[in-house]
Formats: sequence, C-alpha cells, structure tokens
Amino acid sequence: MSFNHFDERGRAHMVDVSGKPFSERLARASADINLTPDILAKVLDHEVAKGDVLGVARLAAIASVKKTPDLIPLSHPLAIHHVAVDFIHDRKSGTLTAVCEVGAVERTGMEMEAMTGATVAALTVYDMCKGMDKGLTIGPVQLQYKSGGKSGVYSREDADE
Repeated sequence: MSFNHFDERGRAHMVDVSGKPFSERLARASADINLTPDILAKVLDHEVAKGDVLGVARLAAIASVKKTPDLIPLSHPLAIHHVAVDFIHDRKSGTLTAVCEVGAVERTGMEMEAMTGATVAALTVYDMCKGMDKGLTIGPVQLQYKSGGKSGVYSREDADE
C-alpha cells in the first residue's frame, strides 16, 4: 500500500487510507506567541480592549481543527472526538505557548489538525493584541507528540535521544 501524495504520473491526489485499520490516535502540537511581558500581563489579567484573548483563541483553535481538510488540500476529513487547547506562559519573557491536543479513532493521524489548532490559536492572539504592538511574532509551531497507527509514538522530548 503506497502512501504518496502523487500518482504514477506525478499528479497530486489524496492518499487512499481506506485499507488502513482504525486505531486510537492522539496528537499534540504547540505554537509560541512572542509577546512583551506587558502585553502578556494584559492578556492574563483580562485587560485587553478586544476582550478575553485566551477564551477567543481557544474557540478559534477548536473551530480550526474541524476545518483542517478545508485548509490543507490533501488532508482527510476526520471524525474528531477530542480537542483540548491550553496555554502556557512565561511572564518574564512574555512568551505564550498555545498547546492543542486532538484525538480520534481513525485511519490516519491527527498531526495536521493539532498543528492547525495551535497555529490558529496563536494567530488569534496576535489579531487581538496587534493594536498594542504589530511587531509580535509567532513561532516555532511544532508537533510535540503523536500516538497511534503503524508508526506508533513520537515524542519531541525523545527526539534527541
């Protein structure tokens, strides 16, 4: 069974995963939003003029996870069973990290969904804070963990070992 996004003539196509078995799958991704310590304090203390930044970013992330196949042309529509979004912050540096976890029982992984959710959360924070500083940056965006399927477990923490 070939899992290439190109056919024998080099044309893009969606990979046929219909022959793969269903398995419990989980993916977690993160995206850093590099704010200033002052802006981060306003976000955490609910003092941003546009409203509840983290609440809106959480909802945007969840909605975007469900829209991933509309955004990434060759990704599969999946029956998502679980989405959780959390934020980790460092008041001293001003860094906010959006962490998106996605789970389902499916034939293919949730990595793109988790990365889309984390990225859209970061973009939403930027959108709600850009009036205070347009020079804010996002990145890196990265897969932290995935489990399930033939390739098994991947953990970024173990990648260097």
